Amino acid sequence: MAYLSDIEIAQSTALQPIENIAASIGVDKAYLEPYGRYKAKIDPAILKTLPERNGKLVLVTAITPTAAGEGKTTTTIGLADGLSRIGKRVTVALREPSLGPVFGVKGGAAGGGYAQVVPMEDINLHFTGDFHAIGAANNLLAAMLDNHIQQGNALGVDPRKITWKRCVDMNDRQLRFVVDGLGGKANGVPREDGFDITVASEIMAVFCLAGSITDLKERLGRIIVGYTYDDRPVTAADLKAVGAMAALLKDALKPNLVQTLEGTPAFVHGGPFANIAHGCNSVMATKLALRLGEYTVTEAGFGADLGAEKFLDIKCRMAGLVPDAVVIVATVRALKLHGGLDKKQLATEDLAALERGVPNLLRHVSNIRNVYGLPCVVAVNRFPTDTDAEIEFIIEKCRALGVNVVLSTVWAEGGKGGEALAREVVRLCEEEQGSFAYSYELDGSIEEKIDAVVRRVYGGDGITVLPAAKKQIERLEALGFGRLPVCIAKTQYSFSDDPTLLGAPEGFRVTVKNVKVSAGAGFLVALTGDIMTMPGLPRIPAAEKIDVDENGRITGLF
Repeated sequence: MAYLSDIEIAQSTALQPIENIAASIGVDKAYLEPYGRYKAKIDPAILKTLPERNGKLVLVTAITPTAAGEGKTTTTIGLADGLSRIGKRVTVALREPSLGPVFGVKGGAAGGGYAQVVPMEDINLHFTGDFHAIGAANNLLAAMLDNHIQQGNALGVDPRKITWKRCVDMNDRQLRFVVDGLGGKANGVPREDGFDITVASEIMAVFCLAGSITDLKERLGRIIVGYTYDDRPVTAADLKAVGAMAALLKDALKPNLVQTLEGTPAFVHGGPFANIAHGCNSVMATKLALRLGEYTVTEAGFGADLGAEKFLDIKCRMAGLVPDAVVIVATVRALKLHGGLDKKQLATEDLAALERGVPNLLRHVSNIRNVYGLPCVVAVNRFPTDTDAEIEFIIEKCRALGVNVVLSTVWAEGGKGGEALAREVVRLCEEEQGSFAYSYELDGSIEEKIDAVVRRVYGGDGITVLPAAKKQIERLEALGFGRLPVCIAKTQYSFSDDPTLLGAPEGFRVTVKNVKVSAGAGFLVALTGDIMTMPGLPRIPAAEKIDVDENGRITGLF
């Protein structure tokens, strides 16, 4: 059977003018800043005009994914359309796609099939320019830092202790480690340098956690860019860079409004990765969506051990949010992978592998229920290669184990395929009361907080902290950063820090190699395993299939 590609489906859909989408949730034109016909920014000043009430917040997360992803965004969008179809006023809050993966491993990242946000080409490419603004602010700070050193270094910055990197929103492994400032005295001070991908920049984290321009400036000012010769931290405020950085970010900070294929209003704003950052869309977009909808559906990146953990332990803690329900996306193919089936055979029916993979799902469900105390439902996201026998097996298996489960067919049917999931989400929100708790409290030591996540969420036996990381922890605690939450950078493909350790492993320890502070964002970053903050392109990049014709029609974005 031949299927239309995501971009073909998106391009064949008649979109509503963005003014109509805004009006459907009560956004007056006075607060709407259109970017063409089908996308706009919303002035956050509208919050002052809205009643002090929030709708229900639904978090969509997933089991440990395969390399191709398991359809969290697709499920999020399809669930929102399903809620709309059963008569609820709904908003969606999603992350913006990064150009790196769009041209690298996955092509488009705005949902899939008949559950997409549109215009998908714009959203996947430059959109409203937010990421360019974030990259510019990041690199302005880098330029001002190096210029300060060049112009006499009044602050005494030690070039060997600079922690701030430049960034670019592209997978480019060649830029991970560079030496710059070459060519003589007039061209700067030679030093080792490097690039992160824009979504891993602390500016992205600050941008997504800021609640206002004032909050943004305060956070920008706290960013630590390096240390002096006598080990004192140097901040963006010290370099007098805050005002100019905020000027670059002021328009980007306004949430973006688009629509789903079925006309559900969607806020797509900010986009940190969950394996190397905190993995959630902006606080401003989430709060705006909650004030404008009866139900707001949002997602967190990768598996629940990454995105959901950081959403709950970092974003919710900082923004005062509590989800009313959680959806855990599971797929037959991911469960078969975690059951030991070779990744090249995932399209082959194998009930035994499916059963062996179930413990991965059960651990994620247990974490949401028992660690965080939230009501949840498993959404089995059906793929075209799934057989009826496999779908029936996993649903029956879940029910036998006491796991709340619903079949989702939103990829093929859009909102219609999400109605059953929508009804169960409404039931959870209206009938089940959670007892929300964080996985750790802030008064523990840095090591204790990392250890708590590893033991309680990952299911490991604790952490091994390398000597260099121990020294960093001691220094950070001495500087007064010990009470911050932790953001653990690790592989998305395993509960552990070893991407080959699939399923629901036990008896492992996580190695902490590096710990740094993101003082502006307000959390500590612990790097584990071989995680990179600048990804590389795969052997056959998605970019090879992307093209545009003489009429400006883009193809190849999956």
